[in-house]
Amino acid sequence: MTTTAAAELIARSNRLGADPRNTNYAGGNTSAKGTDTDPVTGEPVELLWVKGSGGDLGTLTEAGLAVLRLDRLRALANVYPGVDREDEMVAAFDYTLHGKGGAAPSIDTAMHGLVDAAHVDHLHPDSGIAIATAADGEAITATAFDGRVAWVPWRRPGWQLGQDIAEIKDANPRAVGCILGGHGITAWGDTSEAAEANSLWIIETAAAYIEEHGRPDPFGPALEGFGPLEPAERHAKAAALAASIRGLVSTDRPQVGHFTDADVVLDFLSSTEHPRLGALGTSCPDHFLRTKVKPLVLDLPSGAPVEDTIARLTELHSQYRTDYAAYYKAHASEDSPAMRGADPAIVLVPGVGMFSYGANKQTARVASEFYINAINVMRGAEAISSYSPISDAEKFRIEYWSLEEAKLQRMPKPKPLAGRIALVTGAASGIGKAIATRLATEGACVVIADLDLATAQNAAAEIGTADVAIGVQANVTDEVQVQASVDAALLAFGGLDLVVNNAGLSLSKSLLETTVADWDLQHNVMAKGSFLVSRAAARVLIDQKLGGDIIYISSKNSVFAGPNNIAYSATKADQAHQVRLLAAELGEHGVKVNGINPDGVVRGSGIFAGGWGAKRAAVYGVDEDDLGKYYAQRTLLKREVLPENVANAVFVLCTNDLSHTTGLHIPVDAGVAAAFLR
Repeated sequence: MTTTAAAELIARSNRLGADPRNTNYAGGNTSAKGTDTDPVTGEPVELLWVKGSGGDLGTLTEAGLAVLRLDRLRALANVYPGVDREDEMVAAFDYTLHGKGGAAPSIDTAMHGLVDAAHVDHLHPDSGIAIATAADGEAITATAFDGRVAWVPWRRPGWQLGQDIAEIKDANPRAVGCILGGHGITAWGDTSEAAEANSLWIIETAAAYIEEHGRPDPFGPALEGFGPLEPAERHAKAAALAASIRGLVSTDRPQVGHFTDADVVLDFLSSTEHPRLGALGTSCPDHFLRTKVKPLVLDLPSGAPVEDTIARLTELHSQYRTDYAAYYKAHASEDSPAMRGADPAIVLVPGVGMFSYGANKQTARVASEFYINAINVMRGAEAISSYSPISDAEKFRIEYWSLEEAKLQRMPKPKPLAGRIALVTGAASGIGKAIATRLATEGACVVIADLDLATAQNAAAEIGTADVAIGVQANVTDEVQVQASVDAALLAFGGLDLVVNNAGLSLSKSLLETTVADWDLQHNVMAKGSFLVSRAAARVLIDQKLGGDIIYISSKNSVFAGPNNIAYSATKADQAHQVRLLAAELGEHGVKVNGINPDGVVRGSGIFAGGWGAKRAAVYGVDEDDLGKYYAQRTLLKREVLPENVANAVFVLCTNDLSHTTGLHIPVDAGVAAAFLR
């Protein structure tokens, strides 16, 4: 049952976390102290409710709170072994939990428990971090806040930092909070309302001070030739670069990408100071844990040709990996975790924007948001002083912290298709939607391509958020629209790994009834359309150098001669041979090309619902409602084929279990002997 103190804490946290000016996603923590009844003794007990490890303030619920006995937490001071062994205190928190304790306590729990205030907020506002990372931040703090905010020199989060803040609060009775050097802010209050008001006052006062006293051009004058390209030109260039960049940053492991050309990024990259500031890296631990200590910054002007840009990025990427390995070697000890990877998480391209990367789309997007936070921090610090982040040695102590490593080890095992990006045509309904849904369920990011944009977007929304699926309009007979759908995948998710040629239609007519228009329509959609999609996708897969899969949803009719079906069956045979041809051509690039031959997928099928079902039922002399049963009875297994059965085959084809299979056609027809492959 939620107590009043916990309920107030959740409401305050949600308000603070909803505004990005206050803190970043999953950053910061808040707490409340109060009294509840001990269910064992029936006596009152003082408790600390604090946001648990890994939670997000904006979406915090009761389940995200850690609940600790305040007396036992504070008694840990008697066994504190000193700053050299302070990490041991995190494990000790388990002995102070109240009941099951709720969420896992974070490293900042000591700060909240030791500070003598009923309510405490620790936040990462851009304005506060700007002062925290200014070269003379301590002096600015004394001036800007009229003695009501104390300065705490940089210290890695932990028990000692909690003690430092508690002592500074006791020594400064006027103080309502403090600036944590290189890091963020902490504020407190006797009530939840007072703590929130103090937090907001610090944030707003810092922003007002920077606005009033800051230089108008903190990043220096514009750098000639590095200004933003026009929107259409920069989006086209971003799409042209995306596959190659993703291939580079996936040297250690496959990454999903995110692209933004936000004004704040383009403005930063058009300034004379951006190379110097980029090289200094980020400072707040929440920032560099997600963005890596430094970005990769292209040093070519905006108008550089794509080929030259890729060549230079390749050189810079090699140097980045060398520099990162040197950073690791310079600061690692015998007890340090192994180097996790030397690829950048942020790639900045002047005139175009920012590419960010992570194990999944959300991680990549959040990395982008954090680097925008870092740009805002650098702007503020440079406006009033000079930007002075914490040292690389201290960054390393955070990045390769044993506690951070333990958190990473607790993360759930990735799903089979995690890190893969799929484009499925004709995916707003039927077989295509089932395929897209299965791929997303298994961890892939999915682009739903269909004739109608609204239908595609609705299907994507049913599958998941924009971090999982997006809908795009694509008439596969139109070369421009096909390329646009591939570009959409590149800009949304950074690349492409898996393409499913599923778009199709059918007209059930005899030879004499089939018109040239009928023939052309079916061949344009399925034969020409598959060719156009495969060609556009192959360019990406080759540029990425990560391999990939192209899968054709063909038909048992590609090998089975049935009545009144010449145009459909002929174009399916065309698709079937495209599989063989492309498997032979693309194998050297690690791209597998396979096909699936379904039969009689009636339920949920857009083709059957569009009149094909009625005509096939008439051919076989059965009611349309019984067509699925009819198809089932003519099979060896006597089972009806559903869209999900086809989706299962697609999933298997693109897993590691079939990593050595290409040029294959898998029947998904419940056993039609006449369609056996020979």
